[in-house]
Amino acid sequence: MNIAQKYVDGLKKAYYENDGEELWDSFERVMHGAGKEDLEQLQAVYPDIPDSLLQLLEIVDGTYWREYAGKKLTLLFLGSDMEGYPYFLLSARQMMDTKDSFQSWGDYLIDREFDDIPVDEGICDDLDKLCWLHFSDCVNNGGTSQLFIDFSPSAEGKKGQIVRYLHDPDELVIIADSFDEYLQMLMENEYDFINEDSLDGWD
Repeated sequence: MNIAQKYVDGLKKAYYENDGEELWDSFERVMHGAGKEDLEQLQAVYPDIPDSLLQLLEIVDGTYWREYAGKKLTLLFLGSDMEGYPYFLLSARQMMDTKDSFQSWGDYLIDREFDDIPVDEGICDDLDKLCWLHFSDCVNNGGTSQLFIDFSPSAEGKKGQIVRYLHDPDELVIIADSFDEYLQMLMENEYDFINEDSLDGWD
């Protein structure tokens, strides 16, 4: 079993254990993986995309206002290093559509314009060289936090590292050295972003 399938199996268990069985089952009945064409296009845009992310997209092609069976649906699917804070998984097409979107507004972070805003030294300082794959938005439509795979690290970083953007207070932090390590972190934290409070009000 690959890490993506292991992750999804554990996520399902977390939903069941937190009274989210009906929510998960209704999503599982309609969800499907990304099409071959979308996955090939994503690989063409990001040649270094990790196998584990592709495998995850082969199981479920996004949970962020993703249309399945004629209806746009959302499902809490990912977390971060911030305990209990849920995120959505973007679809393969959404990942392509948001390519370079960070550059349009995040230059002040990459350029280190403000000394009081933490930016990890493993993140490069050249906006023109930035190559990030935006794969996740937080529960409030990404306004507070987004997650990226960084293919253009500084000399202190690692290619493929996971970067978390947080707003108010702003910061850019490396939370894992790879996407596999990121999924492993969420599993070791026992999917703490899934709980009765985070699932309250979702249908």
